[in-house]
Amino acid sequence: MMNLNQYDYLLVLDLEATCCDQGTIKRHEMEIIEIGAVMVEAQTLKIIDEFQTFIKPVRYPKLTEFCKSLTSITQTQVEQAPEYPAAIAMLKKWLSNYPNAVFGSWGDYDHNQFKQDSKFHNLPFPIAYPHVNLKQQFSDSQGLSKRYGMAEALQLVNIELNGTHHRGIDDARNIAKLLPWILNRQKLCR
Repeated sequence: MMNLNQYDYLLVLDLEATCCDQGTIKRHEMEIIEIGAVMVEAQTLKIIDEFQTFIKPVRYPKLTEFCKSLTSITQTQVEQAPEYPAAIAMLKKWLSNYPNAVFGSWGDYDHNQFKQDSKFHNLPFPIAYPHVNLKQQFSDSQGLSKRYGMAEALQLVNIELNGTHHRGIDDARNIAKLLPWILNRQKLCR
């Protein structure tokens, strides 16, 4: 288990990407369409800043009905958004305010999706912080044998899911609420 107490900030980030339930968009061709991130002060576990942007996809510019219904992201929102390189420049500028941070996401999907999109756009990986799988960390710190989805984890700790599930910024805020359990500062009542 990674020791997260050595960091001043915890970046909790969640991505949404192009997707399809018909198999027309392959996993390795999915593209990020939203970055939602919250910066959490490590001592207090309070959210001190937020970052959100939509991203205009270039491989499959038209969102599938499944994707729109899953994420609640509209075609207009992505069409008016910056493309990946410009969005990453904005993210990096925002991150530059927070030295000594760790980057956490629920599972490894977000980390891998950044790798994939950065490679496609010929850019270096956008986040210089070390990455931690918060889903794994949650299970490890709470002594759970299985890994839970974010919504299930919130239910386990009796916290209501706020906003829209599968919207990057809302999921990032919800994941941040799980940090006391992820960091082993609180224990599940069993």
